[in-house]
Amino acid sequence: MTIPFSGGCACGKIRYTCTAAPIAMLNCHCQDCQISSGAPFASGIIVALASTQVEGAPNTYTVTATSGGKTVRSFCGTCGTPLFTRGEAIPDFMSIRFSTLDDPTTFKPMLDIFVSRAQPWTCVDTNIPQFEMSPPSAA
Repeated sequence: MTIPFSGGCACGKIRYTCTAAPIAMLNCHCQDCQISSGAPFASGIIVALASTQVEGAPNTYTVTATSGGKTVRSFCGTCGTPLFTRGEAIPDFMSIRFSTLDDPTTFKPMLDIFVSRAQPWTCVDTNIPQFEMSPPSAA
């Protein structure tokens, strides 16, 4: 992935730029990600908040995560594009939805999480690490 990288919502009202390499790129199969993405999993790029600038004001929705902590999902209030996810467990980082990248072909998942919640018909890449739930935190 070329640094910096950028992206935004479908209508262009929300834009972001990240000036540091991603911490990780992953697919999450938890039920909340399935619901919020409208797909069998959500693919995201984990980045430091300090290296990411957002232009525009996304709307948010807060849910209780499997850990019991709060997870805040951000989306464009105009076009509905899911954009970011932030959790209490790792407050200095966020996940950016891969589909919002200006060049989504640069997304290469490094791991799958919450595979215990994956739909039985989902094809999971056995060439990358898989975690039944969330991996141990490095934070």
